[in-house]
Amino acid sequence: MKKAICMILAGLMVFSLTACAGKKQEAAEEGFKPALDPSAEGHINVAGGYDNFEALEEEFDRFNEYYPNAELTFTKVDDYNNMIGTVLKGNDAPDIYVNYSWMYGREQYTDSIEYAEDLADPKLGLDLDCIRSNIILNTEDGTLPMVPVFSNSYGMLVNNDLFEKEGLSVPKTYKELVKVCDEFRKKGYESPMMGFTNEETTSLFTLTDYPLYCKTVEDDAEAVEKLNAMDNTAGEYMRPTLEKLEQFLQDGCVNLDACAGIENNYDAVILRFFEGDVPMMACSGDTVSGTKKRESRSEAFIAKPFAYSFVPVPLSDEGAYFLDMPNLQFSVNKNSQNLDLANEFMRFLVAPAELNEMARNKGLMSPTKDLSFNSMYAAFGEVPESRILSPEVIGLTDDAFIQLRQAGYSVGKGEMTIDEAVKAYGSFEQ
Repeated sequence: MKKAICMILAGLMVFSLTACAGKKQEAAEEGFKPALDPSAEGHINVAGGYDNFEALEEEFDRFNEYYPNAELTFTKVDDYNNMIGTVLKGNDAPDIYVNYSWMYGREQYTDSIEYAEDLADPKLGLDLDCIRSNIILNTEDGTLPMVPVFSNSYGMLVNNDLFEKEGLSVPKTYKELVKVCDEFRKKGYESPMMGFTNEETTSLFTLTDYPLYCKTVEDDAEAVEKLNAMDNTAGEYMRPTLEKLEQFLQDGCVNLDACAGIENNYDAVILRFFEGDVPMMACSGDTVSGTKKRESRSEAFIAKPFAYSFVPVPLSDEGAYFLDMPNLQFSVNKNSQNLDLANEFMRFLVAPAELNEMARNKGLMSPTKDLSFNSMYAAFGEVPESRILSPEVIGLTDDAFIQLRQAGYSVGKGEMTIDEAVKAYGSFEQ
C-alpha cells in the first residue's frame, strides 16, 4: 500500500510539474516577442523631470533580457516644462521624453507635440487597448503624440486601522461621510478629515470639489466651451460645486485650524497622516506615491504602523466620483537616431504587465484597465462607469481648471463669498 501510494504521489508530482512548465511556456509565448534582431545595438535616452526614476530603470533591465546590447538611460532635465523644447532641438535630444496632456494646444509647448511620433500608427504595434481610453489624449487630427504610463486621481488616504478600532466603515456616500465624521468627532478626533490648505495648488478644497465640478459640466458642451474661453458669465457653472464645498465645511468634516500646520501638499501631508490620529487625509495620487518611502521616516509610524489605502472622496449622495486623469506620459522623438529601438522599447513597455509593474514600483496608479492588482488603488476600480469622469473626455482645459481651483480655495478659506468667486471667473491669475 505504501509503495502504491508513493507511486501515485510521484505521478501526481510529475503531472503538476509538467502542467506548471506548460503554463510557464504558454505565458512566455503570450508575452513580449522581439520584433528586431536580439543583437540590435543602440542607446536610448529617456528625458524627464524626476530626480530619479528607479521604476523605469527596472524596466530597462527587463528590456535588456531581450536586447542585451541596448543601452538605456534616464536623464533629468532641470526646469523640465520650460526646457523640453530647447532640449528637443539640441544635439543630445532624447529618444523618448515625458509629455503632458495640458501641453497640447499651448503655443509655448508646440515643440513637445511637433517632435512627437504618432504612437497610434498601427505599424508600431503598441497595445493601446490595455490603457483606459478616457485618459488617452484626443487630438484634433486623430494622431497620438503621447501615451500614459501612469495615471492620477484625487481622493483621500484612509487609516483603515482607525476605522476598524472605532467600529466604523469607510464612507461611500456624502451622508455616510458626514455621519462618520460626526462619530469620529464624538470619539475625540479633532479633525476627521485633513489636508493641505496653505496654498491653492492641490489644496484640500480642490481635491474634494473638482470631481463634483466635472460632473456638473460633463454633458454640457456649451458650458465647457464658455469655461475654456474664460467667459465671465461661465462662473455660474461653478456655483453648485462651491455651494457643496461650503456645505462640506459647515458639516464639520474638516477643522481648518488643525490643517494649518501642514506645510506642503506632499511630504508634510504624508508625515502628518502617519502620526496615526487622522482618519482621512485628502491628497492626490502623486502624494500617495511617496508614502512607502516615508514610512521609515516617520517615528510615529515606525512605533505604531497601520494599514492604509486610497479611496475617492464621496462628496455626492449617489456615491464617490473617480476623477480619472493621465499623469506621466511618454512621447517618442520622431527624429531619434535610434527610432526603431525606441519604438521597440515602447512596444515592450505599453503592455499590462509592464505598466502595472512600473506603477507598483513607483507607487502611482496604473493607466491600465485593471486596478484590482494594487490594493492601494483598488477602490477606484470598483467605481461604476457612470461615476468615472475624465477632463480629457469632457474637454476642460487646464486654464479652466485653474479658475475653479482658485475660486474653490478663496471660498474655502473664507476670502471670498460664492457670489464674488462666481463673478471673478476668468480673472483669477493663471
